[in-house]
Amino acid sequence: MSETTYHRILVPIDLADVDLARPAIDSALMMARQGGAVVRLVNVLPMTPVTLVEYVPPDFEAQQRAAAEEAIAIVAKETGLPPARISTIVRQGNVDREILDEANAMQADLIVMSSHRTGMRTYFLGSNAGHVVRYASCSVLVVRQAADH
Repeated sequence: MSETTYHRILVPIDLADVDLARPAIDSALMMARQGGAVVRLVNVLPMTPVTLVEYVPPDFEAQQRAAAEEAIAIVAKETGLPPARISTIVRQGNVDREILDEANAMQADLIVMSSHRTGMRTYFLGSNAGHVVRYASCSVLVVRQAADH
């Protein structure tokens, strides 16, 4: 059996729960270091619901994006990968659609993502992870958290 080497790895990160993404980040870094791959961290901001638009400041989405870009840059720096091998992007919209669009845009050959803890709502697989697995044009590794968490 031959070992597959990946060149472009995408790791979606929920900045509201970075600890959930740690196992995926660690797995991606391990594979990147073995094969010399580049890693891109992506965070997807939700669209502001139309019903709330009049209640939030005019620059609310810009503030959200700036905060997300700052936070994801810190996560990227903490990986220890050289800047030429790690990048970040903040997208806005439907989470699974934006992950798939970014994977296509960067020509990712692997998406590594964490799945939320199991529960009735996510019995088979978190809905975003499930959609990404189903529709991605590249390999997808879903990393589960250890049972003791």
